[in-house]
Amino acid sequence: MHIDLDAFFVSVEQVANPRLRGKPVVVGGQPDRRGVVAAASYEARKFGLHSGMPMKTASRLCPQAIFIEGSFAKYRAASREFMAILADFSPFLEPVGVDEAFLDVTGFESLHGSVHQMATRIKQRIREELGLPASVGIAGSKIVAKIASDLSKPDGLIEVSPRAEAAFLRSLPIGKMPGIGKKTGLRLKSLGVKTIGELAAVPLATLKSHFGLYGELLHRHSRGIDPREVVPPAKAKSISRETTFARDSRHLKYLAATLHYLSERVGSKLRQRGRHARCITLKLRYADFTTITRNQTLKQSTDTDQAISTAGLELMKKALAKDKQPVRLIGIGVSGLVESGRQLDMLDQSGARLERLNQAIDRIRKKYGFGAIQTGRTIRLRDIFPETKAGYKLQTPGLSR
Repeated sequence: MHIDLDAFFVSVEQVANPRLRGKPVVVGGQPDRRGVVAAASYEARKFGLHSGMPMKTASRLCPQAIFIEGSFAKYRAASREFMAILADFSPFLEPVGVDEAFLDVTGFESLHGSVHQMATRIKQRIREELGLPASVGIAGSKIVAKIASDLSKPDGLIEVSPRAEAAFLRSLPIGKMPGIGKKTGLRLKSLGVKTIGELAAVPLATLKSHFGLYGELLHRHSRGIDPREVVPPAKAKSISRETTFARDSRHLKYLAATLHYLSERVGSKLRQRGRHARCITLKLRYADFTTITRNQTLKQSTDTDQAISTAGLELMKKALAKDKQPVRLIGIGVSGLVESGRQLDMLDQSGARLERLNQAIDRIRKKYGFGAIQTGRTIRLRDIFPETKAGYKLQTPGLSR
């Protein structure tokens, strides 16, 4: 099964405020600010609104829409409850983001009468316990189950019987197949391929000559062949935070303050998970929407805010020295995660002192809120961003996180 919560962020807001039901609702921010649509209700989608669309464009297309900034913490809590419901039906669960998941129910369907009855019960529990609509696709493979759930939206259920995958896919436009974007779609249309059935008829050699190894994947998926198993989630391989500015900026102290604050959020999450990081990644998006990433591998793994911020700042200064454009978005991330613990340096105890300092700050923030204690560098953000107990409320591309 592929289970997908419909217009997830919007649906959660409608549960909290039933007066929003049946209305064009957009989650992600206010139309007079930077940012993009994180989710749009089906009523809003009728006006052409969709995820990733700039807020100003969404406001122009649908000025009567209700715009909500949203709360990622609220959606994360609903996601945990959603996944817990699915885990009650089968332990073979693979989340895909916060609002969808694959579920291998082989051998468990008989407990509910049939796989169709099992899917119906899953939808009922999600509706009764969370108040959220869910769409479900049932098939013998991931690719077909995903396509089926997409076609069943909103709040639907489609079951594709065994050995009927190719027939089910045959007349569908190629755009319905996951992984086929605009560029691939245009290349396929140049070959005279408009439907998944037509794609299945293209010789493998032809697809490989145009798409390389990806051609093999297209060949299999167009026939409903997908041997991938449902894989339970592994530990996160990276942690990152980013924000979009209300106005593009090249003010170094402002950029550095924001970068340090984001580094604090990343460092806090890193310590919560009991992990250290070996690689720091800076992300910058300039005024012309050009986006770059720059990486630095550390000599020694770390979980301190200061080490993350220092590396990020060095990367930012080098990037800005080469490109004079103002910055639209800034982000910091860590990867190469390893278990906590490091080699002690007998000649330099500053790292150990910083670790103890960060642990003390974590305890204060856990008790009194993230904004209870701040560095001098981030205090300058008070004049720009609203301050809450949970920290500064940043304007991210989708939601404040």
